Amino acid sequence: MKDGAVRMTDAELLGMLRRMIEIRGFEDEIQRAFTKNLVRGSTHLCNGQEACVVGACGALREGDSMVCTYRGHGAVLAMGAPLEGTFAEILGRETGLCRGKGGSMHLTDVGVGAYGSFAIVGAHLPIATGLALAAKLDRSEAVSLCFFGDGSMNIGAVHEAMNLAGIWKLPVIFFCENNLYGEYSPLATTTPVEELAARAAGYGMPGVRVDGNDVVAVHAVVSEAVRRARSGEGPTFVEGLTYRHRGHSRTDPARYRPEGELERWLELDPIPRLEALLRERGVADGAVTQARADAEEAVATAYAAALAAPAPGLELIYEDVYA
Repeated sequence: MKDGAVRMTDAELLGMLRRMIEIRGFEDEIQRAFTKNLVRGSTHLCNGQEACVVGACGALREGDSMVCTYRGHGAVLAMGAPLEGTFAEILGRETGLCRGKGGSMHLTDVGVGAYGSFAIVGAHLPIATGLALAAKLDRSEAVSLCFFGDGSMNIGAVHEAMNLAGIWKLPVIFFCENNLYGEYSPLATTTPVEELAARAAGYGMPGVRVDGNDVVAVHAVVSEAVRRARSGEGPTFVEGLTYRHRGHSRTDPARYRPEGELERWLELDPIPRLEALLRERGVADGAVTQARADAEEAVATAYAAALAAPAPGLELIYEDVYA
């Protein structure tokens, strides 16, 4: 973490810390809301994986695009979607990002470049490739970022999307959040290679493996991938090694995990790691404490406002529907 941190200011690191704490608090609040029957459908939390999305999205600029999986609350928030609107969407309120009609697995905020969370495993990689193709044809220098899990790696559409991106040298970054499990299956039971980044060679693009719980390292790797993409050098495959603290979804107690595995990964929690780095740099404890307090207050205020918002009216039922 230290090498990449040299190029970042204390303010930038504190901003990353606050965003990760906001995402963690947001998801904790969603979990509590679900247990109170306030959330319809399913929810898939990214607790523990915040450094991947905050570090990667922090390397983008206005005009770039991002697509992600159904475990996408953190990615959409990392792109700059408002806490209140994201809460409201998952709670089914009219003030939500999609007016409360999309829910947890279909979060979209095109205004900040978040072109959607996708519930079908691997189906969004062709969309990321298409966004990159559009940027290349428009000569806009925009970059497309795509998050997906290790469970996507054997899907046909994934290979087709990366193959086309490699052939056409498209400005897209494929970011695999390798949390070691595809739903309930350990990676070794579904995929014959341990290092997923090694597959990048088959698509004619660089493959980089990074500590996905080190937000500074992630930011540095994706920044270089963004530089390559903007300069016309084509796509990059990034594999971020990370771990989800909770089960696959709200009904999964994750009993398939070996004893002690969760505890070992909790010691690598990206939030305390960044707090420790800030203290190593001489940032006052008060500044770190204030960043946490500001994040927690923002989450609480946004949740209360979203909870008080009305449900979408019946007159909206046919809006945004195409035939």
